[in-house]
Amino acid sequence: MPWTKTDYPDSMKNLDASVRNKAIEMANAMVDDGMEEGRAISIATAKARDYVSGSDNSSRPHYVVKAHEDDWILMKQDGERAIKTATTKESLLQEAKTYVNDKDGILKVYKQDGSVEDTYYE
Repeated sequence: MPWTKTDYPDSMKNLDASVRNKAIEMANAMVDDGMEEGRAISIATAKARDYVSGSDNSSRPHYVVKAHEDDWILMKQDGERAIKTATTKESLLQEAKTYVNDKDGILKVYKQDGSVEDTYYE
């Protein structure tokens, strides 16, 4: 189903109109080319941000998901307190992605050993 300026994914609701419109255009093209919708939305949102405002991510909030004792936590990159916690990384990631996307942030995910595993929404 093609998205429009009035009917688009919830993850695009907090984007500036110019970024959202470009992301809708890009995501529709990617889905038409056979890409899975979730992946198309994520890629299109990042590319639209770059297209509209350049690739300077310094003004956007940065968050991390990392192991802490027996749990996994979501916190701001330089924060002191956890925003969310969970017993498994997978369950926390579902909530963290929604939270960070709503805040128009960048999410860095770490492995148990402290090395970087992935970065979302750059």
